[in-house]
Amino acid sequence: MSLIKSKEDIAAIRAGGRILARVLRAVAEAVHPGLSTADLDAMAEKLIRDAGGTPAFKGYKAFGAQAAYPATLCTSVNDEVVHGIPSVHSILKEGDIIGLDIGMQYEGRYTDMAVSVAVGKTDDRAQRLIAVTKKSLDIAISKVCSGVSIGDIGDAVQTYIEAQGFGIVRDLVGHGVGHEVHEDPVIPNFGKSGHGPKLQEGMVIALEPMVTEGSWRVKIDADEWTWRTKDGSRAAHFEHTILVTKDGAEVLTM
Repeated sequence: MSLIKSKEDIAAIRAGGRILARVLRAVAEAVHPGLSTADLDAMAEKLIRDAGGTPAFKGYKAFGAQAAYPATLCTSVNDEVVHGIPSVHSILKEGDIIGLDIGMQYEGRYTDMAVSVAVGKTDDRAQRLIAVTKKSLDIAISKVCSGVSIGDIGDAVQTYIEAQGFGIVRDLVGHGVGHEVHEDPVIPNFGKSGHGPKLQEGMVIALEPMVTEGSWRVKIDADEWTWRTKDGSRAAHFEHTILVTKDGAEVLTM
């Protein structure tokens, strides 16, 4: 399977990305104290299906898990970094942070994106964690163009995050996307400039820095999906699907 997408692929991914962005905005805006993460998942699935898409994560098997992922939306609260499983028993509280990660298949192609939001009013440190993580994604996107090494992206993200006093997760990475949910190349959020494979015009990639309030080290729960910080500190996650162009990047999930 070629990592370079055809014009038809790009058109379908672009259309799907616009839909997915609308879906995730609606879900993020619905977040409030007292809501269960299962409520958010149900909303996300309905919006995707009503738009003619199919949830990309529901039934997905990867990362060595024995069981398929059971939901449309990943809902990661506080010390959960990514892949938190929605539940009727997970009730959002004032001051929580929640990461919302979502993927969709549309016209046979895949898009993937994530945001982190505060639940009601939260403390200054949490607000800064969210803002810094979002900016780190913007920095990653600004590095993208044909011929850039993957290490250039990781180095820029890591340098910025660590200068802000936060940790950047090493165990989980960005990736190619389009024909499948996860494709090559692997795109770490750390690294050295000039190292690693070079991006090529026509690649579609998902950039997704995952940032921690404390140590960058993470562990996985018994459910085989939910990653959380080892030290119990909070985490944030942002992601966009990006088209690599000759001169820069086109964000497809906007």
